[in-house]
Order: sequence, then C-alpha cells, then structure tokens
Amino acid sequence: MANFSLEDVKALRERLGTGMVDTKNALVEADGDIEKAVEILRLKGAKGNAKRADRSTSEGLVAVVESATAVTMFELACETDFVAKNEKFIALADSVAQALADSGAETVDAALATPAGTGSVASLIEDQAATLGEKVELRRIVRLSGDHYAIYLHRTSKDLPPQIGVVVAYSGDDAETARSIAQHISFADPQYLSRDDVPPAEVENERRIVEQISREEGKPEAALPKIVEGRVGAFFKQVALLEQDYARDNKLTVGKVVADAKLTINGFARFKVGA
Repeated sequence: MANFSLEDVKALRERLGTGMVDTKNALVEADGDIEKAVEILRLKGAKGNAKRADRSTSEGLVAVVESATAVTMFELACETDFVAKNEKFIALADSVAQALADSGAETVDAALATPAGTGSVASLIEDQAATLGEKVELRRIVRLSGDHYAIYLHRTSKDLPPQIGVVVAYSGDDAETARSIAQHISFADPQYLSRDDVPPAEVENERRIVEQISREEGKPEAALPKIVEGRVGAFFKQVALLEQDYARDNKLTVGKVVADAKLTINGFARFKVGA
C-alpha cells in the first residue's frame, strides 16, 4: 500500500482543489510522493483542458484593476455559473488582476504572456481550469488612460460576481456625475462616444435602410429627406453616448449632463459577460 495518510489527501486536495478519488489515485500512483502526485494531477488536468478547448464559455465575471497610470478591465469566462461563483475562480480573477495591474497589456495575447507567479497569466489560467474542471479563458481586455476614472461593476444576480463592467476615462472634478454616466452606460450600452465617432460606412448603411423602409411605408417623396434624417438622428441616439437620453432624466441628453458638470469624456468601455 502506498505510504500516505488521510492528512496527505486532505492537504493535497486543499492545495489543488481536486476531487477525493482523483487525489487518492494520484497518491497511489506516486507511491505517496506529494510532489509527484501534484505533477500527475496537473498533467491529468492539462489533458482535460485540451478536451474542453471547443466548449463554449458564456459565464464568468468582469473585473477592473487600477494602476498609477491606467485602468485595465477584463472578462474572465467559464462554462457555468456554478464555477463563476466558485471561490477559486474569483481568486483566479484576483490573481490575474494583480498580474495585469502594471503590465501595460492592451491585448489578450499580451495579457496572457504577462508574468504571474512562477509562470504566466496563461499558465495560471490553465492550471486553475484543470482544478475547476471547466474551460476558462481570458476573453477580452481593455486599458484606458486619463486624468480620472469612473468605474461601475454591476451584478445581475446577487450570488454571482459582477457580470457587467464599465470604465469611463474623464477630465473634470464631478466624480459623482461621472459615476452616474458609467451607470448609464451599463444600462444603455452605447457603441461610440459621439456621432462623429460612428464610421461613415455604418451611417450610410443606416441611411440606406431607413430610406428603403420609409419608401415601403409609402411616405411622400417630398418628405423623404426630412424623415430619413430624423430616423438617422434616432440611430445616433441609440449608438452614440453623448446623443442618448440620460437614464436618470430622459428630458436631458448625456451630452447636456456632461457639459453642465464641466466634464470631458475621453473614452469608455463596457463589458458584459458572454456578450
């Protein structure tokens, strides 16, 4: 019989988060050698990761970490909400955030290559995926720089970590209004800051569609230009932050609220898990 005790099994399970049967089998195979058992379990987990590579990840969390010069937001994805609220998954997100804080990473590839512990963020995620038994991936990341930041993290369920995250980079002194803008973004999901930021090709495509719709509705030819411009204006109110009706007072636009608060929005980002 292999030379190990129940305390060895317990310690190894706490260290790796592995199941009772897998842990005991690994210790038997390793003849009680703890470090060899760790290697066996990690190799088994790595094989499991390969099998899970094609699975979809629609759950997870959004996290934000601030450094002296920027704010980084990322989405860490998993397969089920059961894992999303698991302490080990949340601890993994904290470790990733700590690694990324001062890394300067602006892409997923750069973030995965960032040193973390004795390896990289990629190896850290791979190891924990093996422990958790699900596919885990760093799906996206954004890094914003500015004078000030408003951060808003929203939980769609009280027993889950944040599912929606917003970061607003701004200039000005009204932090309360800036935070309310971040909350507005979490709800309204604008794609661009202003109408000038909407790609011309996207505007022209929208113009073509609404003109076709207006013609099919039998609108008078003479009235078409005005109708089309009105509908294009409505499109801008959907996609451009400063054009949108303010969530707290729909008689005001976000642009008006920002101007009255003497703020300048330099950029923003919004992540929603699985979206």
